[in-house]
Amino acid sequence: MRGGTVAVIGGSIAGCAVATAVSRAGAGQVTVLERTGGRLEDRGVGLCVHDERAVELRASGALPAGIAAHPLQRRRWVVRDDTEGADGRLIWQQPFPFHSYHWGLLWRGLRESVPDTVRYRQGETVTAVEPAPIGTGTGTGAGAGAGEGARVRLAGGSVEHYDLVVGADGYRSVVRAALSPDSRPHYAGYVCWRGNVDAARLGELRGLGDPVPDAVTTVCFPGGSCVVYRIPGPGGPRVNWVLYAAPPRDGRLRLDDPTSFPPGALPPALAEHLDALLEREFPPYWRRALALTDRADTFVQPIYDLEAARTAGGRLLLTGDAAGVVRPHNTSGAAKALQDATALADGWRRSGSFEELLDGYHRARGAAGRELVALARRLGRAQVERTPAWAAMDRDGMAAWWQGQLDGAPGIGGRAMAP
Repeated sequence: MRGGTVAVIGGSIAGCAVATAVSRAGAGQVTVLERTGGRLEDRGVGLCVHDERAVELRASGALPAGIAAHPLQRRRWVVRDDTEGADGRLIWQQPFPFHSYHWGLLWRGLRESVPDTVRYRQGETVTAVEPAPIGTGTGTGAGAGAGEGARVRLAGGSVEHYDLVVGADGYRSVVRAALSPDSRPHYAGYVCWRGNVDAARLGELRGLGDPVPDAVTTVCFPGGSCVVYRIPGPGGPRVNWVLYAAPPRDGRLRLDDPTSFPPGALPPALAEHLDALLEREFPPYWRRALALTDRADTFVQPIYDLEAARTAGGRLLLTGDAAGVVRPHNTSGAAKALQDATALADGWRRSGSFEELLDGYHRARGAAGRELVALARRLGRAQVERTPAWAAMDRDGMAAWWQGQLDGAPGIGGRAMAP
């Protein structure tokens, strides 16, 4: 396939990766429509990519070279034990071959890699996507003809026609609403508190333990868990943490929508619940480390699941969180979005028509997305909803418990793409 017009709805990580991929694969004109008028929201959050996935993604061109990343080697599972050291009792340690990234630095590297031929338009809110009516085909792409393609409606009232529309617009995807209207996010019953702090501030905790910069430390407690790890930051290394637990029972909190309470707007009930949980359940070192985080750098995100019934069809295609929302326990979100972009580019080069492209993409990426959602549900149930008696676990018990969560999956971080 050569030529054709493509609209990418959303200019975040998935959107930038897709725009670059299809442009390089042979699309005639690629337009990114990003609703944010200024700088994309960056809360400084961390994310991780498995080392093997990173090698594959760099080879495909989906992960640009030179983006700052912090190497991680192991994952430590600890519990509070007042008879042990201030950083808790280690109950298990496992290999963790990942690199961590800062969301903003990763996005910036992807944005800078988008070819100059791509039109990246900010301040463009898409209100609806719909099939093109008969007789309005552009005829510019392989397999294009009358009535083919899709129309994009913008908030200002204008309508634009494209041969292909790619949804990279996350949880509230308008493209998913058109392609798979019955597929909606479902609240998992718990939330994650997230925060990050300048790693240099750990020096204030001298004598209280070792921050273990090459490890992800998982603090385990009844009804939840918290992962803590280093990430690169614009001003130097930072400590990123994500704490999973059920929220307080407060009728004033609305958690029936996949939004979050942004930094600086944490409701008192959630702030007080976090403080009490840290005091009650955490080893002293990790309690004090998280307490270093400014309220302005702390926010809460309800946890959701979503599986789109279809990831492609009728000249519409879904990538990243628009195609499927995976609980963060699987550590696969960024890699999955970049794999989606890679699969789309590979399919573009192999296909002779848009219909062939969309059918092949759905068969390949639909199954991959469903597998990730299922694994992340198992991980969430085991690490938050139905936690074991952590303090009674030993190395062998933890290893068996972990394999039970995987249920035959090779590990977390996502699978290798099929050749």
